[in-house]
Amino acid sequence: METLNDICEGIVAEVNDGLGAAVVDLDSGLLLSVAHNVPYFTQSYLDAVAAAAVDMFRGKTVNTVEKLIASQRGTELKQLVQEVQMTTEKTFHFMSIVPGKPNALMVLITGKKANLGMGWAALRSALPKVAPLCP
Repeated sequence: METLNDICEGIVAEVNDGLGAAVVDLDSGLLLSVAHNVPYFTQSYLDAVAAAAVDMFRGKTVNTVEKLIASQRGTELKQLVQEVQMTTEKTFHFMSIVPGKPNALMVLITGKKANLGMGWAALRSALPKVAPLCP
C-alpha cells in the first residue's frame, strides 16, 4: 500500500517542473507528508508555507467572509473554500481540500514550465489515494 510520502513523491515526479507536494493538517498546520526536490525547502520554509496555506483556507478573514455569506443566505456556516491556485514570480501552487477529509489539504508546487491543466489533473488524481491515509 502506498504511503502519503509515496503519493507526494509520485506527483512531484509525474508533473513536468514539479518542485514539491505536501499534505497539510488544517487544524494544526502540521505537515502530514512532504516530498520535494528543492535544496532550499528547509523544514522551517516548509512549515511557513504550510502555515500560509492554513491561513488561505481557515484564516480569520476567510472565516469572517464565510460567516457573512451564511448569514446573508440564511444557511448554516460551512467552509466554502475548496481549491486555490496561486501564482508567484517563478511558481504555481495548486491546493485542494482532500474529499471527505475537510481538515486535510493537498498542495502541489511547480515551476512555471508546468502546464496548469496537468498540475490540476495530477493533484486531483492523487486526492482519492490520499483520502484514506488522512486522519
